[in-house]
Order: sequence, then C-alpha cells, then structure tokens
Amino acid sequence: MAEILRLDHITRTFQVKRQTIKAVDDVSLSIQEGEILCLVGESGCGKTTTGKMITGVLPVSSGRILYQGQDISTLRGNDHKKYRLGVQMIHQDVYASLNPTHTIYQIIAAPLRHHGFTQSEAQTHKRVRELLETVDLTPPDDFLDKYPHQLSGGQRQRISIARALTVVPSFIVADEAVSMVDVSIRISLLKTMSKLKDAMGLSVLFITHDLALAKYFAWEGRIGVMYLGRLVELAPARQLVENPQHPYTQVLLSAIPEADPEVTRRKHHIQLRSMDIPSLLWLPTGCAFHPRCPAFIGEICEKVTPELQISDGAMVACHLVNRKS
Repeated sequence: MAEILRLDHITRTFQVKRQTIKAVDDVSLSIQEGEILCLVGESGCGKTTTGKMITGVLPVSSGRILYQGQDISTLRGNDHKKYRLGVQMIHQDVYASLNPTHTIYQIIAAPLRHHGFTQSEAQTHKRVRELLETVDLTPPDDFLDKYPHQLSGGQRQRISIARALTVVPSFIVADEAVSMVDVSIRISLLKTMSKLKDAMGLSVLFITHDLALAKYFAWEGRIGVMYLGRLVELAPARQLVENPQHPYTQVLLSAIPEADPEVTRRKHHIQLRSMDIPSLLWLPTGCAFHPRCPAFIGEICEKVTPELQISDGAMVACHLVNRKS
C-alpha cells in the first residue's frame, strides 16, 4: 500500500499563564492508503490536537505533515484545494457541528454546490439522497426536510459522516465520533464507517479514549497509544492487544471489562503507583509516565526521555522494553 499521510516529528505548543506547554510533542507516524489507525489515550494526551493539525485546523509549531508526499504547509492553489477536500473531519459534538437553522438537505447540499460536485438542483437532490442511503438513513425522503434537533444523536452522527463524504475524501479523521451516542448505537455506527472504508478505499484516523472501542474498530489495522503529548506505543491492533509492551498500554488493557462478568472479576488489574495525572504545565522529567508507572526501574526513568524504538514488531518508548530488545 502507498503512504497517504506522514507525521514527521510534529509538535504543537500553546501559551498558558505565560508558560509554553507541549500539547503534542515530537510525534512521528505514517498512515497507508485504506488503513485504519486508532489513536487512544486519556483526556489531554494530545490525540485531538493531532487530528486538528492533520486537517489543517491548527498549524504545527514544528515538524511537518506530508499528505501524498507534499508538506501541507507549502501547498497553494489547486494542490491546497485537493488536500482540503481530501482530508475531512467527523467531529465529536454532533450538537454543535450541525447548523441548527438548516435542514438536513441544506447541510449536505451546501458542499456539493460550493465545490461543484453537482451542476443542477436535480443532481444535488439525487446525490443528497444517495449519501443518506450510504450512511443507512433510509428512506432518505424522511430526513431531507428535518432539522438536526429532530434527529437522535446517532442519526446526527450519520449526517456528519454523510457531509464529510460529499467531497469524496481519501482520508477521514474521526474525533471521538461515537462517544456522544448510546452504547447500543456505537457498534452500528462503527460498522457503517468500516463498510464505507472498504467501499471507498478510505484511510481513517480514529481518535478515542476507549481502548475497547479501538480494539473492535481497528482489529485489522493499527493502534497508537499517546500519553501527555507523546506516542508511547504503536503496533498492529492484534499484537498490541495480545502482547502490550509499554506499561501504560498494559494498564489500559487491564482496565477493560470483559463480556463475561466472571472473567472480569478474575482479571488482574494493574495498579498504578499514583492515580494523579501530571499537568502539562509541570511535566515530570525523563519519562512522563514514571511517577505512575508500575514498572518503574529508577534513575533512568526519572532523567532520560525514552525514544520510540522497534521491539518485537512494535514501536515502543520505554527504557524497560528497550533494555530487553
């Protein structure tokens, strides 16, 4: 598969109380055409900021983002338009991301007209109906004249997906795309997104705090684990779930409940050294996870920041793992 997107040592800083904080710190990874990559981690780890930089909502402070081999910060004219259409975002908050004064037809028709994907009202109407059917909102005529407040959370999220598909993208950033809908609806939405990925050859960056959800959606793809702005482990999903190497990944997996309550009760839950998450304003020296790490090995963890290195087919940033490899 060809590479569609590459993050090359990207960093994003913000000024807070006259201090500079790194929301994303030196993250590098690549995503292939047709691939699913899930970014997981606790709130504040930088995964959403990473997604916003990929879509151009936020500029990078340092480093480069390459889309189809081109640095997005240097794109102009048609090349920039191709990137802006090719990379689309599905937002977390379906209540804020849809204009409440527009009907569903107006919401989906606007980008079709603006970017010239349809040339007449008849074509626009036909394409809007096709997109609604694509995201399993059937019959489409039941939704065209409704407003967002008349739909359920799951239906609104399907509208957001349909709107993202209007410009025929090649890359989708789904930021907590199912977190605001009922659990019973999440699997249905993920199945719809998986079906669209296969049918359209989409690459998907799926951002979530729920490792169980990432495990389900990216089983044939990869999972990247972030902690306080840094990527600490990146591996094929099956490998990461069956053989997690970074202590933080091990902790996250140990906290996932199993379908069988008996199995959950017998499951070994790894205890952290501390339950407190460090502030980005006062990050620990060395490995940022060391104050909480159950596998803490001493001075090297406190003073030296571990770099991502290959270990058993995964990329891991941990002194303990790197010593073994």
